[in-house]
Amino acid sequence: MTGEDVLEILNALDGFDVHVGGGWGVDALAGRQTRPHADLDLMHREEQEPQILAALHARGFVETLSWRPARFVLTGPGPREIDLHPLRFAADGSAEQSSLTPGEPFRYPAECFVTGTILGTEVRCLSAAQQLRFHQGYEPRDRDLHDLALLHGIIGGAGS
Repeated sequence: MTGEDVLEILNALDGFDVHVGGGWGVDALAGRQTRPHADLDLMHREEQEPQILAALHARGFVETLSWRPARFVLTGPGPREIDLHPLRFAADGSAEQSSLTPGEPFRYPAECFVTGTILGTEVRCLSAAQQLRFHQGYEPRDRDLHDLALLHGIIGGAGS
């Protein structure tokens, strides 16, 4: 998944409330691509899902994995993969995402929805603090260790 691919997909979803997470979200915060990416993680408003799916289906994407209601994957031409995460937003701007196992949902505080840049284009993404929360509770792979170091540098550089 290239930066050009990401911007093409985000352009196709213009007008929808989507936020970049995962590796591309980390790179958006860094303002540059720091490693190769296999997919694009997008958080989206659950109520916009039918329209988002229609826009992506029109561009050749089809669902290839379902772990609903927590997440699902679309694969498209290229091949390109989009990992979609439905969010339920509250009036205060915070959101919740169903977890893969019964229990507490993933929580997104309102302040975690920020902006970054991909190839010089401003994009909506998740904050460094939120990205760090998602890197807890599992054995990190090499790419996770890379992302964690980058996130700690971003937070350290912000004086937080």
